[in-house]
Amino acid sequence: MRTTRLVFAALAAATAVTTVTATADAAPQEHFRNYVALGDSYTAGPLIPAQRLDPLGCARSTANYPAILASALRVDSYTDVSCSGADTSNMTAPQSVPLGVNAPQFSALRLDTDLVTLGIGGNDSGVFGTLVGTCPALRPTDPSGNPCERHFTAGGADSIKAALTNTQKSVQAVLAGIHARSPRAKVLAVGYPRIAPASGYCPSVLPFADGDYAWLSSVEEALNTAIENAVEADGNASYVDTFTPSAGHDACAPEGAAWINGQDTLLFTAAAYHPLPEGMAGLAGIIHRQLAG
Repeated sequence: MRTTRLVFAALAAATAVTTVTATADAAPQEHFRNYVALGDSYTAGPLIPAQRLDPLGCARSTANYPAILASALRVDSYTDVSCSGADTSNMTAPQSVPLGVNAPQFSALRLDTDLVTLGIGGNDSGVFGTLVGTCPALRPTDPSGNPCERHFTAGGADSIKAALTNTQKSVQAVLAGIHARSPRAKVLAVGYPRIAPASGYCPSVLPFADGDYAWLSSVEEALNTAIENAVEADGNASYVDTFTPSAGHDACAPEGAAWINGQDTLLFTAAAYHPLPEGMAGLAGIIHRQLAG
């Protein structure tokens, strides 16, 4: 029942973005038979009930955007191998997680796979983990300034953004690997939704210095650009922009409107700094709308 409710929420999200009437019966004209979802925690949905056990350490939800999308599309088969903490290397190499191992994600791809969603890149070079692990601790040193941005640009160049050149190359290699294993699949590379608001601050939710909010968004935009550039260089995949349509659904948005959780882990709801159930429904709606277009 929960997944069914989220399917309707996803379709409603697509309606809100496009101002076009949508219902649960408004499926894309193309019918996808075998759908495979690849990705990291922004795909897996840590702590969103119910958590799967295959393996438990991946913190993969049965109500993440791939699950909602699979139901909305009425696919014949659906395989989700996304895993929290995954980076591009875990497409071809196993990933050790608490209480188990997640097999290389490419092992789910088949010749008859006809739809693949890929949400990866944020963990390459430790981008997300570095930001979350560093910036909140720097806020007390200059609450209204930009201490985290200064920290990562102390050498005259932005070390976080500089690492994204390699991320772009890695994502492009992943896309090539998908095509080689599933040559007939429609491949969607899904970007990351907005975390910080375009204006305003909510330090009790996002404990970054006021001046670092804009920089945090610029890093996320640069990451999404790297993914989009990888798609353009590949030439056989499509990019799904979730940053633009998630405006107003950042972590600072009111309860019910927010798609991203803040600094406090919410058991049975969402991990810190990760999508909420509403966010998963919203992302599924954006992807569904692109497929329908």
